[in-house]
Amino acid sequence: MPVTVVRFNLVEPGATPASLSARYKAALEMAAYADDRGITTVQTEEHHGVSNNWLPSPFAFAGAVFGATRHIAVTVSAVIGPLHDPLRLAEDIAVLDLLSGGRLVTVAGIGYRPEEYAQFDVDWKRRGRLQDELLETVLKAWTGEEFEYRGRTVRVTPRPFTDPHPLLLVGGSSKAAARRAARLGLPFFPSAHLPELEAYYKERLVEYGTEGWTMMPTAETPLLHLAEDPDRAWAEHGEHFLHEARTYASWQSGDIKSAVRSAASTVDELRAEGVYRILTPDECVVQGLDNLVLHPLAGGMPVDEGWRSLQLFCEDVLPRLGG
Repeated sequence: MPVTVVRFNLVEPGATPASLSARYKAALEMAAYADDRGITTVQTEEHHGVSNNWLPSPFAFAGAVFGATRHIAVTVSAVIGPLHDPLRLAEDIAVLDLLSGGRLVTVAGIGYRPEEYAQFDVDWKRRGRLQDELLETVLKAWTGEEFEYRGRTVRVTPRPFTDPHPLLLVGGSSKAAARRAARLGLPFFPSAHLPELEAYYKERLVEYGTEGWTMMPTAETPLLHLAEDPDRAWAEHGEHFLHEARTYASWQSGDIKSAVRSAASTVDELRAEGVYRILTPDECVVQGLDNLVLHPLAGGMPVDEGWRSLQLFCEDVLPRLGG
């Protein structure tokens, strides 16, 4: 059975408070609907100060999803580690782990936008050291025991639900990220399909004498939207995918590797690339993908159109994927 994901970053260019509130509520209703129909995961993420209202608070959103669902996991991919206070982050994740019965998955990255560091007055040049401190601190915090932190003795309570600790992966596309994960014995989440980096991580596990595993995007992990008439959907709604693709492109320099990487400047170019795909249910089934990532509210997609996509996926695709 493929992994099935519904992704939400809750972008809405030009939103009003009322329209954005309606979008947030719709995302929770969609998460509950997806949970009832056996979708595996809700995926969300963190970005700050973006004019299109990109979700800045993924853990608050995750808590709301957990309150609306019973089974589905929530993957925060990724939290920008150095922007967070390590002790508060340990507490927040522990509480969500307890609330959800262990359904939270956190991918800790260091981000790639200096503007976000500037907003929080965090030194961009120290991001690697800050990430090391963050990961080391939360792992100690989740033991429930006292430990030394910045020259003082601290203790974080309550302990999480998951033993030995909530699922925490180190994300990134650099050798430094792979080394960091291996040194701490944490699983590694490359931000794109990077087999050479996965091999490097495994070599470092041997070097450090630790154990770990890799959760890596497949070579082909398109973002999906379901429609009875893809031509019409591209014509009416392709602009929303293009908005997201161009936003990502504006953030990515040559050394940033992401599964969402597009050079398109028009809807037609975007469609030809295949990073975003609008498919009929029949087309979706025959794609043969190991990971199906539905993106129903991409780039400010109208909520009604997002619902149509999600319902087509759940009613016409999921039953045909096999068990």
